[in-house]
Amino acid sequence: MSTVPGTTPRLAAPKPRGGISQSVADSLVIARRNLIRMSRIPEMVIFGLVQPIMFVVLFTYVFGGSIEVGSAISAAAYREFLMAGIFAQTVTFATAGAGAGIADDMHKGLIDRFRSLPMARGAVLTGRTLADLVQTALTLAVLAIVAVLLGWRVHENIGKVLLGFGLLLLLGYAFSWIGALIGLSVRTPEAATSGGLIWLFPLTFISNAFVDANKMPTVLRHIAEWNPFSATVQACRELFGNLPPGFEAPGAWPMQHPILASVLWSLLILVVFRTLAVRKYRSAG
Repeated sequence: MSTVPGTTPRLAAPKPRGGISQSVADSLVIARRNLIRMSRIPEMVIFGLVQPIMFVVLFTYVFGGSIEVGSAISAAAYREFLMAGIFAQTVTFATAGAGAGIADDMHKGLIDRFRSLPMARGAVLTGRTLADLVQTALTLAVLAIVAVLLGWRVHENIGKVLLGFGLLLLLGYAFSWIGALIGLSVRTPEAATSGGLIWLFPLTFISNAFVDANKMPTVLRHIAEWNPFSATVQACRELFGNLPPGFEAPGAWPMQHPILASVLWSLLILVVFRTLAVRKYRSAG
């Protein structure tokens, strides 16, 4: 290719990536960064496992023989009834860790540095939540192994079991965006941890996770029946084949169609809180 003397040849400008491809690539870079960080701090995974294992042991062996589920009062029946609730609690409690991690990045000024880079809007938060999803999946796998060792069993085919765990991960991912919004809204990681847990306790305990909602007082029963957490727990019990003998699902629509209700609740939470978190990220100072 010939050039005019005294001029500098122009190089073709690189073709810009589309918005979606850039967002995906940037999100994966951030996710990899957070996974590497997590791998160097194994205590994060270990401590994340201690609480759900304690709940399994305590509820099974301390309360299992005295709580009636369906028409049965036995530790074995309660153990199978309990595990879906423990799984769901585990994935939602990861919300506090997600919020604390983002608050820590904000406190150290890392978020400000990310915002100054030519990155897709929301990629920092998406990458963080994807990394948290991977950690949650690993925690869930280890917890399932522990549950099997303690006597928990599934009574459905592998497809239904995998669908149940998929619903749990979808719920956990949706809730991680709530944690992201909390982390962006507070000033310290400690405040994010407290803010991420204070609302989770009533959400998980006013539900069907640990007791039969049919036996609750009327007001609490209605709250439990329409609790998005309860829909996922009920769906997992059906998919795992863990409904106790004589159990009758409450008449509320989410309890009669728990799989569909679980998906709809999770997607609604995901859309709403991702939008709010990204908006907060853009305006965070």
